[in-house]
Amino acid sequence: MKPGRSLGGKIKRIREFKNLSVEELADRTGLDVEQIMLIEENTFHPSLAPLIKIARALSVRLGTFLDDDEQLGPVLSRKKEKNKGASFSNKNIDARAHLDFFALASGKSGRHMEPFIVDVHAKAGGQYTSSSHEGEEFIFVLEGKIAVTYGKESYVLDVGDSIYYDSIVEHHVHCANDNSAKILAVVYTPV
Repeated sequence: MKPGRSLGGKIKRIREFKNLSVEELADRTGLDVEQIMLIEENTFHPSLAPLIKIARALSVRLGTFLDDDEQLGPVLSRKKEKNKGASFSNKNIDARAHLDFFALASGKSGRHMEPFIVDVHAKAGGQYTSSSHEGEEFIFVLEGKIAVTYGKESYVLDVGDSIYYDSIVEHHVHCANDNSAKILAVVYTPV
């Protein structure tokens, strides 16, 4: 992947196009300068919450960071052409990524929802840090078993189960056991 087409590369390119310094972006988002630099260098895989803050500070849709082309009509995603969009971890800067997102509508112009197929990797130790952000999320389990921590509650979902929730409440999605899982996730974030 070319440097400017990676998640961090796109953020950096948009920031520079808007004549913002890393410090100015940090100020607008409330994130640390070091964290933004690590994101732009693709050294740190952020959760959705900081990405939403960055998207808002740069006045772009969240999906802009994953887009390749812009189409006004329908966008097809073929199973055999599945491209990895991004990996996200929790807020802990030292955490390894445990979610691989595959964007399903990256070429759709002006969309309000972000549909993904997400490979959820089992994580040793079971330590998770919840996050929150504006918007809503819908999750449908395709393979395996996942656990969703939502506020003080925890839900276990099997294949065929789904959950829809307000993302402003602290939440975390992870494997419910030592096996990986796959989900369909649709994220809505207001612009």
